[in-house]
Amino acid sequence: MRKYVDEFSVTGLTSNPTIFEHAISKSAAYDEDIASFAEREIHEEQIFFELALQDLRRAADLFLPAHTRTNGVDGFVSLEVSPRLAYDTQGSIASAKELHAKGNRPNLFIKIPGTKEGNPAIEESIFSGVPINVTLLFSVDQYVASAEAYMRGIERRIDAGHSPNVRSVASVFLSRWDKATMDKVPGELRNKLGIAVGQQVYKAYRDILDCDRWQRLANFGAQPQRLLFASTGTKDPKESDILYISALAAPNTIDTMPEETLLAFQEHGAVNGSLPRDGGDLQTVLDGFQKAGIDLTKLAADLQSDGAKSFDKSWDSLLKTIQLKSESLQAK
Repeated sequence: MRKYVDEFSVTGLTSNPTIFEHAISKSAAYDEDIASFAEREIHEEQIFFELALQDLRRAADLFLPAHTRTNGVDGFVSLEVSPRLAYDTQGSIASAKELHAKGNRPNLFIKIPGTKEGNPAIEESIFSGVPINVTLLFSVDQYVASAEAYMRGIERRIDAGHSPNVRSVASVFLSRWDKATMDKVPGELRNKLGIAVGQQVYKAYRDILDCDRWQRLANFGAQPQRLLFASTGTKDPKESDILYISALAAPNTIDTMPEETLLAFQEHGAVNGSLPRDGGDLQTVLDGFQKAGIDLTKLAADLQSDGAKSFDKSWDSLLKTIQLKSESLQAK
């Protein structure tokens, strides 16, 4: 990671249950800590959060120079609440506050899904001063709802006399659009929907930053909830391995990418221009998918629901891995 910071200009890190499950199951790096926790009869979910926070504190310290240098714009690491809380507003609020306090780092984001139930938790967490990475966003409507939740939290802080400087990012998942439609549209439309959705969300992002409501908050010192492009690893082996990275470069945005995509872009990537302010040809592409019989509104809802289920499945697998490790290590 230090190499990526020094040589690849990486300025942040995100995590999820699948990444941790692979790390724990495929190495012995966590065995000593797991054995220690197991001896104290700590349950699997608590073990995971203790392990994750240890990792993320170290990562946060590694990114602290970037965080300081950019006055809190960059240099964040992210940890999500339990996926089981995706539709639990009060549970998400309590967990976000607890995890951020335990993390004890100014550059730690807590991830909350941008579901209908998640948005009130985002608002309340921002009001409480907890930096939030809104995850599981797929459409412009879902993004706008999360942005409004963020602004409501900031407005409440201003009305209460608190500092409006609580950071947030909104993570919009893109490649899953293309994976879901790959075999359902003509060849000329393959691998174009994710980018078009990214363009659409970027236009909405810029519109929000230009609106009177946001300008008022900025006058009080509020900082924008930055747009983050997520799920940018190419799913189609016939397509460029840096497809989304090249296409979605834009000012004041973030791109999280898998390690293999980062390495590929470092090797042969280039940024030629940036996303147009108006989203470019996005409407032509979206119209093409509508004509091909793709219900974009329904698909967005399905992608979010499926994403939540996928995270839940990964969470169960992660906890099972920790349980088996604990039992194995105690038996030795």
